Amino acid sequence: MKQKILIFFLLSVFHFGYAQVSPNRKLEKEKYEQSQLNDTLSIGSGRSTTNTISKAAVAKVQDYLIISHKRDTVHVDTTLSIKKEYKFNYLRRDNFELLPFSNVGQTYNKLAYDFHSDKLMPLFGARGRHFNYMEIEDINYYRVPTPFTELYYKTAFSQGQQVDAFFTVNTSPQLNISLAYKGLRSLGKYQHILTSTGNFRFTTSYNTKDKRYTANAHFVAQDLMNEENGGLKEDNVAYFEAGDPEFTDRGVLEVNFEDAESILKGKRFHLDHQYSITKPKDSLATNTLSVGHIISFEDKFFQFDQDIETDYFGESFRASNLKKRVTLENFYNQVHVDYANKTLGALQFNVSHNGYNYGYDNVVILDENRITNRIKGQVLALGGAYSKTFKKFHIEGEIGANISGDFNGNFLTAKASYPMNEHAVISATINTNSKAPNYNFQLYQNDYINYNWQNDFNNTKTQEIEFQLQSNKIADVSLSFSSIDDYTYFKSNPTDSLIKPYQNNATINYLKLKVEKDIKYKKIGLYNTILYQNVKDDNNTLNVPEIVMRNTLYYANTFFNNELFLQTGITFSYFSKYYMNGYDPVLAELYVQDQKEYGAFPRVDFFINAKIRQARIYLKAEHFNSAWTGYDYYAAPNYPYRDFTVRFGVVWNFFL
Repeated sequence: MKQKILIFFLLSVFHFGYAQVSPNRKLEKEKYEQSQLNDTLSIGSGRSTTNTISKAAVAKVQDYLIISHKRDTVHVDTTLSIKKEYKFNYLRRDNFELLPFSNVGQTYNKLAYDFHSDKLMPLFGARGRHFNYMEIEDINYYRVPTPFTELYYKTAFSQGQQVDAFFTVNTSPQLNISLAYKGLRSLGKYQHILTSTGNFRFTTSYNTKDKRYTANAHFVAQDLMNEENGGLKEDNVAYFEAGDPEFTDRGVLEVNFEDAESILKGKRFHLDHQYSITKPKDSLATNTLSVGHIISFEDKFFQFDQDIETDYFGESFRASNLKKRVTLENFYNQVHVDYANKTLGALQFNVSHNGYNYGYDNVVILDENRITNRIKGQVLALGGAYSKTFKKFHIEGEIGANISGDFNGNFLTAKASYPMNEHAVISATINTNSKAPNYNFQLYQNDYINYNWQNDFNNTKTQEIEFQLQSNKIADVSLSFSSIDDYTYFKSNPTDSLIKPYQNNATINYLKLKVEKDIKYKKIGLYNTILYQNVKDDNNTLNVPEIVMRNTLYYANTFFNNELFLQTGITFSYFSKYYMNGYDPVLAELYVQDQKEYGAFPRVDFFINAKIRQARIYLKAEHFNSAWTGYDYYAAPNYPYRDFTVRFGVVWNFFL
């Protein structure tokens, strides 16, 4: 019923937005386009006929705006840089702290952690499948003077491809809509490791002519499927590591099973709208006041299927057709009031409500213990935010706490920053958080007997302090200290290798130092990223490599009268040995193991990238040193990392 109400409400808002477009919309659009006729900047072909000036040619790239869920704004960036090279991957973001599995679209192992959190509620679980699951903060909104399109393509492994197609248009200066679809199908090099994923996004933004009312809304539908094989059989690991030419065709290596798959599906309706009680033109006045409302409904499920039981996961309730689905319905409402005063700063007060329903269709009786099928309830929370700039010194903070319901939770974040000069900014951030463990730690059911539990764990409590220096001349440096109490984790039992959830009763202290610097000399550059980590944990439940590094030596130059920008180089990546987490496909979670260390293998990539007008072309020989530095590279125990492969891709922008 809630879902139907929400759909009706969102459709009403969309209809309201369209209804506000007057019959003279064409005239208004022409006025809007005329307002963009500033200094000409060539976009797309940039060519025009003798009597006609292309709309795209006269619009500036700075006019094509990308707006985050927090209403921060940047413009479209069509440049080619080393950072763009780092982001040209399935996640479309820099994955320096992640180690991908052999097939694109699978999970990732973590090389580092971030404990900065403003969450009050537990997460769904199946976190190994959520790297490409787009959350609210991953969805952007747009404002463009002309229709804008971006096409992303990259080859996959053996068979398949990955694409991400995006289109946005302003039907009037007040209304924007966008459509996007990210799809992947990749067969992979090993047996039964196919991935097939899809992320559909629709967004719309609306504001009245006087800018007093603004609204951002989106609908997202996601379908992420992986075939699961459990990794290499133990007796086949030696064949992989020997480097025997007979086994370089990875399809001949035996895996633990070939009849299982996991799937994560979800859909979300989200609306964030705001009304200014004081007129925007009065924003230079002493006081401004606005009210806002956020409403969001998300429905998702995770399911692990297997045709025939296997002793790899222990005993099961049934011999065949193993199937179990866990669902979460979450309905969120927030009302906030924002007040700004030149002397006092910007203040926000908010009250929010979470209605959650997590669980299964039936209860389980195991060893005379009853494992329930639902975690269901309501949570009411209060929160606030503050920001103020004193000359150059800027401070901001946010606070939130659950005041009623079954889940206790609170967080506090405070940040202060100061620009030392036009090239450097220093900042310090403090964050504390207390939150219930994820739902799958509290309740889990499966046809495999070992994967059934109901726990009453304490809240996980984290405290973090971080110092940052962002400097073009010196380096980008971040130093953080984290303290974690009642840390929850999954771990394999050494006696039977079965996975269970646990809670660490000791305090974990985690230090993380990251330095990033691009050194340039004429047309040659050396981009360095180095991460040092140190963990004090008596129970060895948070394992990370001490050193993670990535160094790119590159050459960049323009050719053919600046029509071609070429970038080529070599990237060296490395992390030190550590007790790497394993992967459990039933849970779709990483788990702690302390039997064997992995790592200390170099990865060397050679790349050639080019930019021709608005097309960016990427060609890379990945891990081309694999044949002569030893076959000891793994993404997780029994899950080998990627062999040498050559991949091609392109990102193409169109300004119509």
